[in-house]
Amino acid sequence: MTPARLPSRPAAAAAALASALLLALTTATEAPAAPAPTAADTAARTTAAADRLTARITRTSAWETGYGADVAIANDGDTAAEGWTIEFDLPAGTTVGSHWSAAMTRQGQHYRFTHVSYNATVAPGGRQTFGFNALGTGLPLNCTVNGRPCEGGSTPTDPPTDPPAAGTPVDVNGQLQVCGTKLCNEHGNPVQLRGMSTHGTQWYARCLTGGSLDALADDWNADVLRVSTYVQEGGYESDPAHFTALADSLIEQASARGMYVIVDWHMLDPGDPMANLDNARRFFTDIARRHKDRDNILYEIANEPSGVSWPRIKSYAEQIIPVIRDIDADAPVLVGTRAWSSFGIPEGADESEVVNNPVDASNIMYTFHFYAASHRDDYLAVLARAADRIPVFVTEFGTQNYAGEGADDFAMSQRYLDLMADRRISWVNWNFSDDHRSGAVFRTGTCAADGPWTGTSSLKPAGVWIRDRIRTPDSFPTG
Repeated sequence: MTPARLPSRPAAAAAALASALLLALTTATEAPAAPAPTAADTAARTTAAADRLTARITRTSAWETGYGADVAIANDGDTAAEGWTIEFDLPAGTTVGSHWSAAMTRQGQHYRFTHVSYNATVAPGGRQTFGFNALGTGLPLNCTVNGRPCEGGSTPTDPPTDPPAAGTPVDVNGQLQVCGTKLCNEHGNPVQLRGMSTHGTQWYARCLTGGSLDALADDWNADVLRVSTYVQEGGYESDPAHFTALADSLIEQASARGMYVIVDWHMLDPGDPMANLDNARRFFTDIARRHKDRDNILYEIANEPSGVSWPRIKSYAEQIIPVIRDIDADAPVLVGTRAWSSFGIPEGADESEVVNNPVDASNIMYTFHFYAASHRDDYLAVLARAADRIPVFVTEFGTQNYAGEGADDFAMSQRYLDLMADRRISWVNWNFSDDHRSGAVFRTGTCAADGPWTGTSSLKPAGVWIRDRIRTPDSFPTG
């Protein structure tokens, strides 16, 4: 985007308190008038609810030197629980490398996680989640929630490891490749992928849960997830190990659901990709090593270059692409273009500078971004011409203005979608979060409430519109 389970048994005291409260409530319904609950009554019920919480740890991904895990805290009672604390031990040689959606303290091999502001309350019948990435393969032991055994599972369980169901986009198309000006499947036939981009995972990791990704794959029928790893703004450069592990986890989860994954190096400011060259080498080396055997990965090496010439962007690409190719020889690489991936339109350029001076590499595509309320016929015309001359992938677009906010222009957006369908230009919409701007598909607060993810009740107008377009049946020729 251009800048701007199982219930636990209550303790005897808690059970007695709950019984007393129930009796008091029953008596109150029979009496002519009942006194309002006191603050002490409310606190007692909240405490009893907190005692009924359970927790389950699920390993969501694993690699040679570690794993990722989600922790779900469930409330099977009929009263909201305020606040939770999860504690467990890790064996010697294993540590928590990074975590999200919780505050963590550590004493030796003992870890303590507590709620943060947006997930402190566990509604009746509801749950809250947080996650962590472990360095090492040892599994948590002696799990407790608010001082009581987790009971939902103190040792991580793995999600189903069956291969994606027959008919998923990856099953049908296999390893993608660039053929001529098109993105083609393993059968050599042009395909169009359609899907969503995450927002910055430093802000909206809580929007990327098992439930939301299930919905994206199965309710939205998305072909592709773009995993956006911001470089600055509290992103990769602040904690490379954490953000690499978070990208790993999302790649694993999207892959398990049969979707393609765009690994997006989301550089914005500074707009010169050379400013982050060393970090880019490190990031793509780590990701490629871990996922080189997958056939569903695409690498987007520079989100939106700005303030620099095309020859400088080209030079950057010709230094990063070999880093990836030395490890993963087959995956397509997506190269950002001048002036926020617009082929330089705001600076008086167009696709000709790329056509006449292409990157010296094969199996690559060039990216184009647009926001329909701001980017009008001049952008549409450049996209149409470019797609006839070079391989183009629209890795980001919105129905709003260039900042991803303001009124939606669905009419102009549909003109773009019609062109992209005609030319088989793959596209990804910005963004799969509940950010307050109109370009985020979910209503604000959806992610903190853990959904609902399916259907349209939690969607903003842009979310309803783009979900309908993604759900349009794919045409994946295999003959």
